Amino acid sequence: MSGHNKWSKIKNKKAATDAQKSKIFSKLVKLIQNEAKSSGGDINSPSLKAAIEKARKANMPSDNIDRAVKKGASSDTVMETVVYEAYGPGGVAMIIDGLTDNRNKTAQEVRHILTRNGFSLAEPGSASWAFEKVGGEYQPNTMTEVSDEDGEKLDGLIEELEENDDVQEVYTNAE
Repeated sequence: MSGHNKWSKIKNKKAATDAQKSKIFSKLVKLIQNEAKSSGGDINSPSLKAAIEKARKANMPSDNIDRAVKKGASSDTVMETVVYEAYGPGGVAMIIDGLTDNRNKTAQEVRHILTRNGFSLAEPGSASWAFEKVGGEYQPNTMTEVSDEDGEKLDGLIEELEENDDVQEVYTNAE
């Protein structure tokens, strides 16, 4: 009866949760570094404070937050905020918000994910009409009803987009 011990189950479960935390933490580190760079490392800056709060809500260790602030304040790399628009399953408007050091690479990766799922990037402004930016986040103005099948496709597409390190958030107007 090899492979039926408690340790192997715990080890596999821990590996899965650690991988998920790592992906979230890497996105948050990027966000903190960008905000630290734009604020000059001033922790009292509202945007940096908000990024640090977001990291604390995700249970990110204080050491990691401090390192990200220091690295962002002293680094020379320029991180850009990018926003892509698309239409998903059932005509759902999507705004894909990202943070990247290479705009072209990120655009290609997002385009590839959308194409592989049977969708494409929309022109700037074609999906943003359905959203209003409130406090740095996009809130839908109008909602689109989605069937169960389209809802499953949409969930899969959003999950695949969020696995990309450069994508920070995906906003939709699906009900």
